[in-house]
Amino acid sequence: MLIIPNTKHTIQRYLTLFVALITSSFCANEARSQTSLPSLDEVDMLMTNLTVQLEITSGIDAMYNFDFKVAEGQFNWLKSHYPEHPLPYFLLGLSQWWKIVPNIENTAYDKDFFVYMDSAIYYADRIYKKDKENQEALFILAGTWAFEGRLNGERHNWAKATFAVRKALNYFDRLKGMPKTPLTPELLYGDGLYNYYVEWIKENYKMLRTVLWMFDSGDKALGIEQLETCGKEAFYTRIEAMYYLMKVHSSSGGKMIRALQISEYLYKKYPNNPYFQRYYARLLYYSGRYPQLHTVSKLLLERVDAGMMGYEEMSGRYAAFYLGAYYRDYLSNPEKANYYYERAVKFVEDIGDYGSGYYHYSLAALAQYARRKKDWETADYYYSKILTYAAGRKKLQEEAKQFRKENKKRKRAERKKK
Repeated sequence: MLIIPNTKHTIQRYLTLFVALITSSFCANEARSQTSLPSLDEVDMLMTNLTVQLEITSGIDAMYNFDFKVAEGQFNWLKSHYPEHPLPYFLLGLSQWWKIVPNIENTAYDKDFFVYMDSAIYYADRIYKKDKENQEALFILAGTWAFEGRLNGERHNWAKATFAVRKALNYFDRLKGMPKTPLTPELLYGDGLYNYYVEWIKENYKMLRTVLWMFDSGDKALGIEQLETCGKEAFYTRIEAMYYLMKVHSSSGGKMIRALQISEYLYKKYPNNPYFQRYYARLLYYSGRYPQLHTVSKLLLERVDAGMMGYEEMSGRYAAFYLGAYYRDYLSNPEKANYYYERAVKFVEDIGDYGSGYYHYSLAALAQYARRKKDWETADYYYSKILTYAAGRKKLQEEAKQFRKENKKRKRAERKKK
């Protein structure tokens, strides 16, 4: 599906979407009606034009800060000036992607995401067919196909995901070795991800090695270096590079201090982004920084309760679990901790993510609290859930089995007394 200006098919198919976009962008169009943007004939690449970048900076920042009305107003304003250029469609697709990120299981934004990304591909491909050396078209083609591959993979559409990833890699390969331009820092994003993850997958998913033999070898250290450079010098992919650096450095073998630095920067720069906020809380938890953890997690949970954009049960699960840990392990307040662990369990059960470690360890905390209170019935209730849902947690399984064994003896002894 494509958004192609001035076609009857498009007007009929996307009338509702068109009205919504006009409504959200009206104020931005009014405010910017006097702004002079260069024509496509006046610039080599729209993406690297300083005037264009200055005009859309606030829109990109608004997107990462989950103010999508402002962001999409600016992106649609850009589209009104360049209706046959792929950049505004790519940005609008990226905006849909960030609506999905906090809860990757949410499919409500999938349709619009693919509409915009397919449109970006359509217009980028038109440019590419006229000029096979056009780096801007190649970059957008690589990026859009990569994002489509990612979402199709999340949706388990493996054939579509594989096709999209191959297309993305083909365009990235075309970009390699081309002369340096102002767009070059953006290209490090794709190179960095490839170099790191192709080796990471080989190390962590040995069953896929036979599939990856056809791909060039990567270099994890070089990949991190490229992402670091991209995170400092790029315009469009800077935050995306930092997003992945945060995840890379917080993984096994990464640099936790660097991950914490990046997550703190992203959270403070975009304080209304639920993903950045909960990731920062996660790293504070693993770093044992409980006072900061309490502040960030409390605000996170308040926003979930208030129903702010992007603050859903997924974020609530994290916040409640961390607050439970704060009150139990840092303040030694088991009663208050119990309240938050109960909330964590409720959030998980609302979304049905029973395989979550946050769920399993919240159940364990509740069971242990009930045992200390000698509330054997409640303890048995939580341990039975552990036995049902935490099959891979050996220690928790052993603890649950041992309790139930002891509880049966206790019940027999009580019956004998009667």
